[in-house]
Amino acid sequence: MDFLAVIIAAAAGFAFGAVWYGVLSKPWMEAVGLKLGADGKPERSSKTPFILAGIAMILVAGMMRHTFSLSGIDTMGKGLLSGLGVGLFFISPWIMINNGYAGRPFRLTLIDSGYATFGCAIIGLVLMLF
Repeated sequence: MDFLAVIIAAAAGFAFGAVWYGVLSKPWMEAVGLKLGADGKPERSSKTPFILAGIAMILVAGMMRHTFSLSGIDTMGKGLLSGLGVGLFFISPWIMINNGYAGRPFRLTLIDSGYATFGCAIIGLVLMLF
């Protein structure tokens, strides 16, 4: 059941990302500096980032499940709060470091860190449903 919980939690995090970046697509594309075609969509598209994101979500959800188990996190509230903490205090600072050294706009850090924070909260919540 743990493996199934990880897969479902990863899917929930991935789905949240689709909504998050769907809503914030324009400011995100501007901050990243993507070149857009006449139709307003990125000139190049590939399935690779989506595949890598799916794999990453499974890795994150799997390690969160393992860490939660070792830490005695066993309720939906604790899962939500702990996931929020993982996103806000582990992943977001790393995003800020990478974007800062790359000279990217802070707005990109806010967009990507928001996804990491709320996505991990959702993963933590879903993990505790099982």
